[in-house]
Amino acid sequence: MQRENIIVAQGAKELGQDLPPRAAAEFETYRELLETHGKNVNLTALTDGGDIARLHFLDSLALRGAADFKGARVIDVGSGAGFPGVPLKIAEPSMSLTLLDAAMKRVRFLEELCDTLRLQADCLHGRAEELGHDAVHRESYDIAVSRAVAWLSVLCELCLPLVKVGGVMIAMKAEECDDELLGAWRAIEKLGAVQEQCFQYTIPGTDIIRRAIVIRKISPTPEKYPRRFAKIMREPL
Repeated sequence: MQRENIIVAQGAKELGQDLPPRAAAEFETYRELLETHGKNVNLTALTDGGDIARLHFLDSLALRGAADFKGARVIDVGSGAGFPGVPLKIAEPSMSLTLLDAAMKRVRFLEELCDTLRLQADCLHGRAEELGHDAVHRESYDIAVSRAVAWLSVLCELCLPLVKVGGVMIAMKAEECDDELLGAWRAIEKLGAVQEQCFQYTIPGTDIIRRAIVIRKISPTPEKYPRRFAKIMREPL
């Protein structure tokens, strides 16, 4: 067994998770595609297979401790190289997955990745602030996940309009995110949600502590949100 496969299998056990029989082969293929396309498409700065296994795959899988993905309709906002959406789909094949990214090169990679892995997923080229006003997508997802590098109040405005009432948004953050949490409460409230929990975990095989901020949608998001991206950045909620 490849060293990276052992890292993922042992790490999943540390997280209290069982993986499907095909997962090892799928993660190995995923890593190979990242190594092949990574430099050309700017997918990841990591080059070591062990680092990819821990800091991408296991970091993504840890979200299964924050929410139930079984049978859920999930959108990964700003998916990039497919994190956390694709590892979650590998681990929980029953979930429905949409991968959204604004860069066409990355969307093409995601399409190739899903085709190679034979994963059913919709790979969309677009922006969340536009998709949030599309009737097909607005308030239609059980879970929105994002590992995008953006301030939490900004992520809330991009993600929460896509989440149905009763669903959740999960933002992946570093351990030190208290200032972001404090600064996002107005946005969370205005967008029809409440902070439900701050799920903290250590990435297996490392001493890196991460947080998954779980925000529950309790009422419809006002129609004016999300605003245009320039205004979101210029005047955060």
